[in-house]
Amino acid sequence: MISWSYNFINSTEEQFRGSNPLNKVHNIDSNHVLELPNLTGFALDLSQGNFLIEQTQVVPNSMKTDINYGYNTLSFITPQSTDSILVDGFDSELPTVLVVDDNTASRMTAVALLTMEGYKVIEADSGNTALVSVKQKQLDLILLDVMMPGMDGFEVCQQLKQDEQTRLIPIIFITALNDRRSRIRGIEVGADDFLSKPFDRVELAARVKSLVRQKRLNEDLDHAEKVLFSVARAIESRDPNTGDHCERLVKLGQAFGEYLNLSRYKIRDLMWGGYLHDIGKVGIPDAVLLKKGKLTPEDWEIMKQHVLIGEKICLPLRSMRGVIPIIRHHHERWDGSGYPDGLKEDDIPILAQIFQLIDIYDALTSERPYKKAFTSQEALSIIQQETDLGWRNPKLVRQFTEFIRFSNGD
Repeated sequence: MISWSYNFINSTEEQFRGSNPLNKVHNIDSNHVLELPNLTGFALDLSQGNFLIEQTQVVPNSMKTDINYGYNTLSFITPQSTDSILVDGFDSELPTVLVVDDNTASRMTAVALLTMEGYKVIEADSGNTALVSVKQKQLDLILLDVMMPGMDGFEVCQQLKQDEQTRLIPIIFITALNDRRSRIRGIEVGADDFLSKPFDRVELAARVKSLVRQKRLNEDLDHAEKVLFSVARAIESRDPNTGDHCERLVKLGQAFGEYLNLSRYKIRDLMWGGYLHDIGKVGIPDAVLLKKGKLTPEDWEIMKQHVLIGEKICLPLRSMRGVIPIIRHHHERWDGSGYPDGLKEDDIPILAQIFQLIDIYDALTSERPYKKAFTSQEALSIIQQETDLGWRNPKLVRQFTEFIRFSNGD
């Protein structure tokens, strides 16, 4: 018989007393080493309710122009005024807009209108030149013509939207085409908006301003999320014994989520939960978190606070609202004996239940200094024992067992 006694949430001691590993098993948890996620393609939930952007209109008395209309050239027109635009109450550089159009007259019209509105404008007369300029400049928006020789606007847009480094740059198609097919094609390749020639100055200014604002909000949110992942990585790196546990949780969460036909947003939340579920341990004293001996009842009460601390850390970000139930409730049990709220059965958020299974399974099937790696079948048997004790959702455990066996080709 193997008897499990877990002294605290990050460590499980194992004593071998025979050959049957399944007679008596208690819950397992651990600290994990963290790597930053690669979540390409998973959209963010955004809200503009708490943001305000005020634009100071700049109408320069003169413009400095350096224009070369040769093929595959870049041109620049910038206002001489050094006035800045206020974004969320802070001065920032003038937003930079790239105008891509092989028609000189149309391009000059767009450049002139945008410059009068206070934007720094870059020109490109072909798709290839546009892609070069995107790599060289920090852009806030692209006005992109559809019908161009060589690489058309659709191909340019598709390449930019598939690139992790450029996908957040808003793209407005400018075209004389009003047919439904062209607009559908533009939507398919990721265009953010459409404008028809000839330009209406008021409409152009309004659409550009709105998308530049949205782009900056996206960037702010992206930066905040990276800070959270960095904090989580710093916490988990304190225990080098868990290997790539979090990376495995991300992959397993994605695969099981797809098996359950969850929405892409819920799958993304499961993946993020793999990295952030224990971020609240940043608020647990080292004397408790890193304690090698058995935790006292007082220590346990302190340790249990990590789920509440983690919830508070992530709560301000709306994009984390689907991850927060995982962070707070991944230690609840089906019979109500878990923490922090003692939730029972379907009162436990379903993503927390799903994450709990993949977390336990990976911990069981991974080798640690204090335990050997169980086989897949042994791990599933242990999880079933916990289900018989009333700790897990029986229906979900059956689905998870089928998923693992299917994945293993059993």
